[in-house]
Amino acid sequence: MPTKLEQLRKMTVVVADTGDLDAIRTLKPVDCTTNPTLLLKAVALPSLSSLVDAALAWGRTQQGDREAVISRVADRLAIDVGTELTKLVPGRVSTEVDANLSFDTRATIEKARAIIKAYQEVGVGRHRILIKIASTWEGIQAAKVLQKEGIDCNLTLLFSLAQAMACAEAGVFLISPFVGRILDWHKKQANRNFAPEEDPGVLSVRSIYAAYKSQGVKTVIMGASFRSAGEVEALAGCDRLTISPDLLNELDRSDGHLERKLSPENPGQVPPLPAVDEASFRWAMNEDAMATDKLSEGIRQFAADLRKLHEVIAKKL
Repeated sequence: MPTKLEQLRKMTVVVADTGDLDAIRTLKPVDCTTNPTLLLKAVALPSLSSLVDAALAWGRTQQGDREAVISRVADRLAIDVGTELTKLVPGRVSTEVDANLSFDTRATIEKARAIIKAYQEVGVGRHRILIKIASTWEGIQAAKVLQKEGIDCNLTLLFSLAQAMACAEAGVFLISPFVGRILDWHKKQANRNFAPEEDPGVLSVRSIYAAYKSQGVKTVIMGASFRSAGEVEALAGCDRLTISPDLLNELDRSDGHLERKLSPENPGQVPPLPAVDEASFRWAMNEDAMATDKLSEGIRQFAADLRKLHEVIAKKL
């Protein structure tokens, strides 16, 4: 009998949530994704030492303010790692815009264009890259502009139907609802565990899936930030799922039937759909304590990890 991972691949596009080249070679996902947290871990991996050394050597030739040079080295490293990832997966590689630009539409657009240009300079076309942007109102509006330019975006740190519908209106290529972080918040509030079928993160993605499929929305839904294989299994059939190597390995070792939970033909109960203008979006987020808390926390975490990455680069330089 095929493993659960093999069964999952037949109903969902499997994405690796890692920058570990060796893990990607072994697990063979279709797409992969990176963020400052994963890059921070990646710089310590032996498999990436040559890329890190090359970026540092390049940085030592750069002129100007030290902080600016460190930032350019971090950007180059992200592009270099992303370029290597494109050699290992047939699909897309997500590369993240700096978290500290999450509330600046113009700066996000400029950074995204710079990322695409840097990839093109090393021979990687825009069709292989997703620009990863936090799902703030400003980030979503930046994505709206970028999508019209043919730059596909991955809207991350997504915790609510309001964010999802605003992304749909903006014509975003892909959204990444964070299943596990939603669960974390509710576990802390309720002081109890949740089974996969009652998991608030799972239910949130199922709600978005029903809304999108019932409305004919083309935006891809990619569940992310899983805490257990049970959460992954509860979303079998979702457009895409980005999964850590540990959980991918666990699914690859698991036998038994994997039931399809989501399908376009039977998307589930459609929730009330929120308006997508700015005032309605901000009010909906204000009324959703979980989404507000986790979006802010996620931006802070990514910004902190970017600072740590800069500190590591500074020491090595």
